[in-house]
Amino acid sequence: MINREIIIETSMRLFLENGVRTVTINKIVQELHTSKRTLYHHFPDKTELLRACLAVYHEQVKKENIEIIQRSKNAIEAMGILHQEIVKRASMVNPNFFNDILHYHPGLLQESYRGTDNFAHSQLQDMAEWAIADGIFMDDIDVDVAVKTVLGLLRMLKDNNLFPVREYSKERLTFGALVPYMRGLCTSKGLRILKKQETLFQVAL
Repeated sequence: MINREIIIETSMRLFLENGVRTVTINKIVQELHTSKRTLYHHFPDKTELLRACLAVYHEQVKKENIEIIQRSKNAIEAMGILHQEIVKRASMVNPNFFNDILHYHPGLLQESYRGTDNFAHSQLQDMAEWAIADGIFMDDIDVDVAVKTVLGLLRMLKDNNLFPVREYSKERLTFGALVPYMRGLCTSKGLRILKKQETLFQVAL
């Protein structure tokens, strides 16, 4: 039986594999072997379907991040493993997925992110405070500024116009911007831990 959850699961897979623009309602119902009437019973249009898909996607990422943080020995290890997950997700998602949302459904991505309590910001803030408490990060850093800077760096490093993929590997960008910034936050204890765990950041798309 085709229900709301199955529609979201199938649509999300198609969106991630192909981007959003090229995945039509016709393509979704063909994949589901159902009718438009069944789909429209649950979702009035493609935008509402995409909104529901993004809500599920962000909740899943939020949950996975929490599990990683909880099982990590320290904040730097958690950040390194989260970085690996970001790279892995990026390798599995069609680049048009986010570009299509930003272009054809402006504001929807930010709305969905806010709906999950801006989890990336809050999780990074929790990890920074954890690192300070453990003596890994300096205790005089402005946590809010540091977190927003990291998020800004991550957004910048995803800009293929600024950093063409053929010229800049993700590993090169990580060690050219993200890791040096983290070094600047670290105490001597933190630098020793970061040096031991730098391999967690040595992943490339």
